[in-house]
Amino acid sequence: MILVAAGGILVAVLGLTYWIFMSPYSQLFGDFPYKDLTSEKVVALTFDDGPNEPFTSEIADFLHTRAVRATFFQVGSCVDRNPEVTVRLAREGHLIATHSYSHRFRHCLSWSTQREDIEKGRQTLTTLLGRRPALFRPPWLFRHPPMLRTLRAQGLEPISGEFAHVLEVFQPRPERIARRALAKARPGAILIFHDGFDARTGPRGQTVEALKLVVDHLLRDGYSFATIDELLGMPGYHSLGESEFD
Repeated sequence: MILVAAGGILVAVLGLTYWIFMSPYSQLFGDFPYKDLTSEKVVALTFDDGPNEPFTSEIADFLHTRAVRATFFQVGSCVDRNPEVTVRLAREGHLIATHSYSHRFRHCLSWSTQREDIEKGRQTLTTLLGRRPALFRPPWLFRHPPMLRTLRAQGLEPISGEFAHVLEVFQPRPERIARRALAKARPGAILIFHDGFDARTGPRGQTVEALKLVVDHLLRDGYSFATIDELLGMPGYHSLGESEFD
């Protein structure tokens, strides 16, 4: 009985810890938007961990055929490998936001290291695009009060969202990913897909096919699509003259 009770307490503690620091929905440390409060049938599609070829370009090709613009939270080291993909996305009207430089969990264990990694990722995009991204999605959605305070003090807004499918990393069948994503596609929803895998390359063909199912279904249902800055009414970029991390 004692072991059972201890196990139950451990599970509860782990669950609470996850909810506080990594849940898409927790607002304990401040505003971390995962949706917009609107009755309009509009959804924001977001993509994390890229660019990752050929899958990011396949996503861009499809979105172009549907005149849909999305938000790409990109990893700086991946941008360094595929700068032409990021430039193409920006040129076609997609919003480019930052998702750190390395996407390594060990960098989350020290705020000074994490802060350097965040700024390096942002600077990579700034140098390439000539504009400073104003939006940041933490890897694994992991956040804590010092991070959020410093981000906002420097004009970098943290953004959450809802995972299209929690097992997308394992690439289940497109129909499964799409079914789960559509269940979450309500007015004002921010859907998180992955065109990459951490900071590494990896297959995302199932995600590409699932995206096609989701977009076409929502278009038939009367939905439109917005980038995060449009959905939430906040800047997507800052001018180069605005302050940086000290």
